[in-house]
Amino acid sequence: MFSGIVEEAAEVVALREDKENLHITMKCSFVDELKIDQSVSHNGVCLTVVSLPGDGTYTVTAIKETLDRSNLGGLKPGDLVNLERSMKIDGRLDGHIVQGHVDTTAVCEDVKEADGSWYYTFRYEVSPEMAKRGYITVDKGSVTVNGVSLTVVEPTDDSFKVAIIPYTHDNTNFCRIEKGTRVNLEFDILGKYLARLATL
Repeated sequence: MFSGIVEEAAEVVALREDKENLHITMKCSFVDELKIDQSVSHNGVCLTVVSLPGDGTYTVTAIKETLDRSNLGGLKPGDLVNLERSMKIDGRLDGHIVQGHVDTTAVCEDVKEADGSWYYTFRYEVSPEMAKRGYITVDKGSVTVNGVSLTVVEPTDDSFKVAIIPYTHDNTNFCRIEKGTRVNLEFDILGKYLARLATL
């Protein structure tokens, strides 16, 4: 379980394909605090630490289902990935409840500067069946974009905007998101439960 408060935008240092799996090696400032089998969110995807070679890096493995549903399959060495370790049970929930289970991807359609902050517009494919399952956004509701907990602005049936403050822009990979960039989305779990209850 995560909160969508990114700890660090870390660098991809190596990628290795293994049949349908992808081993992703990262370098981050808190690698010495990690343990084998620990869960870490990568662009909003919960992955397990499988290797700690002691050289300041660690490795996680993404399976085909994860690669098909997220943007991790498009990573390249040098890319920045938003990292968050799992939430402590006695910690504050500064963002919202994030499972680390990406629902789909979206494409950035527009970036506008707004006197020191930025508005990003994202569009995603949606079907009536997905909408009935809660894969939607609502005005002032929560959504996770590349692992970042954000507030929805001006949602439509298949798009929404988010406002990004300078701190978030500079300390996550939003600093590299531009028109055409594909991002990971996780819709609000509370909305999914409510949508499910409405069908019973």
